[in-house]
Amino acid sequence: MASAKSRRARSLLGRRWFAVAVLVLVGLLYYRPLHDYFSSRAQRASRAAEVVKYQREKKELERKIEQASSAAAVAAQERLLGYIHPGDQLVIVKDIQQWRRRQNASRHGHR
Repeated sequence: MASAKSRRARSLLGRRWFAVAVLVLVGLLYYRPLHDYFSSRAQRASRAAEVVKYQREKKELERKIEQASSAAAVAAQERLLGYIHPGDQLVIVKDIQQWRRRQNASRHGHR
């Protein structure tokens, strides 16, 4: 009778080890696909955040372009570049250093 019990125990122990081996095999087979899935999910979230960031930057740049191309901004840039508009009067200033000396002298009471 002891031999029948030991056979059943061995058989049960063998089945348990087989079940553990099957579970380990299934775990090994599913590891890589699950790893890839979670990795791609994290990348997708990162890319989505980048898209939102770039959309904000695009809107800001479009706003800056709109402001820079307004009539007032263009006129200010033209003034900086020295363009003269029709109807503007050109004034040429010569010898600014001499003028500054005279201004300083008149402020200090030397005329």
